[in-house]
Amino acid sequence: MGAITLKDLFETSPFDIVVADYNLAAAQQVADSYQSPRVRAVQCDVRDIQATAAMMRGSFAVINSVQYQLNLEVMQAALLAGCHYTDLGGLFHMTLKQLSLHQQFLDQGLLALIGMGAAPGTTNLLARMAADEMDEVHEIHCQVAGVDLNVGEDDGGLASSYSIQTILEEASRPAAVFHKGRMTFVEAMSGACAVSFPGPVGTQVPAFTIHSEVATLPTSYAAKGLKECTFAIAFDKDFTDKLRFLSAIGINSLEPISVKGQQVVPQEVLLAVLGRLPRPPADPRPPSQVEVVRSRVKGVKGGRPVTATVDLYVTGIPQWGLGTDVDTGCPPSIVIQMLAQGLITGRGVLPAELCVPVEPYFAEHAKRNMEVRKSYE
Repeated sequence: MGAITLKDLFETSPFDIVVADYNLAAAQQVADSYQSPRVRAVQCDVRDIQATAAMMRGSFAVINSVQYQLNLEVMQAALLAGCHYTDLGGLFHMTLKQLSLHQQFLDQGLLALIGMGAAPGTTNLLARMAADEMDEVHEIHCQVAGVDLNVGEDDGGLASSYSIQTILEEASRPAAVFHKGRMTFVEAMSGACAVSFPGPVGTQVPAFTIHSEVATLPTSYAAKGLKECTFAIAFDKDFTDKLRFLSAIGINSLEPISVKGQQVVPQEVLLAVLGRLPRPPADPRPPSQVEVVRSRVKGVKGGRPVTATVDLYVTGIPQWGLGTDVDTGCPPSIVIQMLAQGLITGRGVLPAELCVPVEPYFAEHAKRNMEVRKSYE
């Protein structure tokens, strides 16, 4: 996702860009591919907050694409460096910890825009697009589903376009569900229900997973009466079957077990095994994918009940050779550019729905071949 954000920044902004990574060789390889003085690479261990802050100092903003468990370290470095911050999400629990830094960012006149990918991020703003038109907002349900039209052979593993560690956690940690005005937690990947999406995505079966939308939307829309909020995602059926199998046999469990006298966490063993697998070969065919990022909002407008379904329909950016992952990789670039242009003025630690204006945000998506579709019931 960081590589997509870099591509978007390079193609659509005048910024000079530093690619910072623990693996300097990998960062250098990415930077060298641009053959431009605007892009350079540095080595960075974000666990060393002081050194990371020194590297960031003088920058306008940092876009954090590391594993979400390190979000607080990168935020602390941004505070020390005096630069704005955004990331791709905190998987609910980290999001709540990040919000506790609100006053520190506010005091320095900085914005930490948390959870700014497709989901969370765009889901929040699709919800805002509908909620802003309503007098009361009773329910917000965020859903994601997609299809890959390039049918290929099974990779034999668990290949994914974003962090497999995060996916395994989504498939194993109890999912947050805001129900009847109270935060509750249900079994991971429960609540599966058939949902109709625009073709060729068609009917998919999203299930509840732990996600950051549910951490912020209930608070953001409490004044409008929000009582129900959920997030559900439909992975590819084969991928879903694998995730369910791993959970069923206990290898994706977070509960330690004793193995030959040593305590081990099954999920950590699984991640170590997956980390040894070779990357699947790149598909030589151009990407042919469709993804729908959706927020369904129920409320009252003009004294009458109304339900709005707002979709972002995504097919990729062919000229960049990228598929539907652009809906997650491009938003951090978009919002940092909006911030630089003065279109985003909020300060502190804020979710997208509280500070990102929807019209210019989705206008930028339209330039990237991503279309908003809205319908009412």
